[in-house]
Amino acid sequence: MRVSHNFSAEFDDDNLIATGGLVPVMLLAESAGLSDLVQEYVTVAGSAGANAPVKVAALVAGMVAGADSISDMDLLRHGGMGRAFTEHRAPTTLGTHLRGYRFGHVRQLDAIASRLLTALAARVPGLVGGADEVAYLDIDDTIRQTHGYAKQGAGYGYSGVKGLNALVSTLSTPTAAPVIAGMRLRRGSVKSPRGAGKMIAQALWPRPAEPERAG
Repeated sequence: MRVSHNFSAEFDDDNLIATGGLVPVMLLAESAGLSDLVQEYVTVAGSAGANAPVKVAALVAGMVAGADSISDMDLLRHGGMGRAFTEHRAPTTLGTHLRGYRFGHVRQLDAIASRLLTALAARVPGLVGGADEVAYLDIDDTIRQTHGYAKQGAGYGYSGVKGLNALVSTLSTPTAAPVIAGMRLRRGSVKSPRGAGKMIAQALWPRPAEPERAG
């Protein structure tokens, strides 16, 4: 079987929604309190921080839909997405919001993520089922290769690859698949166990200390 070269497809209907599955996902996120948590904890200053709950929700939706760059966030405005969602933001606006983040703001997102996971576990049967009896916590690091000289934090680590080093903790039980309990970005040149102790403590305690207040 071969593809016909006389065939062409056009997706120009304004009612088409390529990522309709985002609707129940974002409804679940809202019911778990995502917007309220962002409103409470994120303190990005100036116009970059305006309407943070809307911008953070858009970034979450974009990543769920497969966006891996700021320009990819335009998929949220494609076709009939404007009928399924309101308060859209342009990719450039979302990029400006992200550029306003400092280390303290990242810690604020950590606090939001841990609280959101706790709320999701209460709403999704089996997400971390059986954790009250036995749970397994796995912590590991991964290096994401980067290119160019201006990438902040990039370096040559133990793998010999130039990139950014992420420390990831995952939680699972005998009856539940692993879920990400925490993630921390580090300089690419750091040693593998750097920060692991604190990461484990935060992953095991579902409501960590109050996040830093960044100016």
